[in-house]
Amino acid sequence: MHYEFIMSSLVLIIIIVVLSWTYDFWNGANDCANSIATTVSTRALSFKRAIFLTGIFNLLGAFISTEVAKTIGEGIVSPETVSLQLLIFALVGAIIWIILSTKFGIPISVTHSLIGGLVGAALVNSGPSVLIKSGLFKVFIGMIVAPILGFLLGIFLILGVSWFIKIFFSNLSSFKISQGLRFGQIFSASAVALSHGMNDTQNAMGIITAALLTGGFLSEFKVPFWVIFGSGFFMALGTFFGGRKVIKTLGKKIYKIRPLHGFCAETASAVIVFFQSLSGVPLSTTQVISSAVTGVGAIERKAKVNWQIVIEILLAWVFTIPGSAIISAFLFFLFSGFI
Repeated sequence: MHYEFIMSSLVLIIIIVVLSWTYDFWNGANDCANSIATTVSTRALSFKRAIFLTGIFNLLGAFISTEVAKTIGEGIVSPETVSLQLLIFALVGAIIWIILSTKFGIPISVTHSLIGGLVGAALVNSGPSVLIKSGLFKVFIGMIVAPILGFLLGIFLILGVSWFIKIFFSNLSSFKISQGLRFGQIFSASAVALSHGMNDTQNAMGIITAALLTGGFLSEFKVPFWVIFGSGFFMALGTFFGGRKVIKTLGKKIYKIRPLHGFCAETASAVIVFFQSLSGVPLSTTQVISSAVTGVGAIERKAKVNWQIVIEILLAWVFTIPGSAIISAFLFFLFSGFI
């Protein structure tokens, strides 16, 4: 009987690993815009070079911290109520929402998609009592505070960098200044990709580790090396293959990005996501950099910001958690008895 339990658990865990890395692939496909949209739009790097750079730093970021993985794996739903079936339907709900959003070029929060998937499946499985309020509060604070910080820090940086250029590089032509900022974007985009790997890659890592713990293959919540590497690899793979529509939305439709805007928006986003990741806050990198892009655009020419696109993105953020929650809850209700 014990052998049969282990084998059935192993099969379900393999399904969870496959779904988690599928989620990571689509995460990279949608969120690659976070790291390279502004860089590609300003022609600091070609699309292929930007994709390669982002993939590498996404993978490296996965190894820096696992705090966000702990929040996802044991901070949203009470660990003792988590089943392998619940994790499967949480992932399926999130993946469906991400694929639909990516197909339509909407830069959503894939992190919030997974959180919504977990919440929806948990509510059907055990009711609201199994949701961890402190963890959900952490997510909520991240949703509200991070975009505001992105907006404000983007404004602060564009004012500061503009002043610095005016004081120390006023004798240079605008072309040379733009070239210098394009070079700086290589580093700022790399920093965004690194922080993105620290945060978004942790989602799949948290789910897989929770599955291993639930199935009895781990005695404590400690992310194995192969889980970190695999999650980072498939995130990088998704970054390489997807996201052109999302890049167009983030890099061109909100505001016509120039090197100064790109450098400031990327730097602001990287700083915020990096430090929030160390604190274990699962955030939307998309929210942060979209807000930063809006900030640097609004401070220069408010009328040039495409506020309709900004509103559409805001609505996508609002509906992501309930949307993926409804999908996972519906699928769990219909099919949980078959798994």
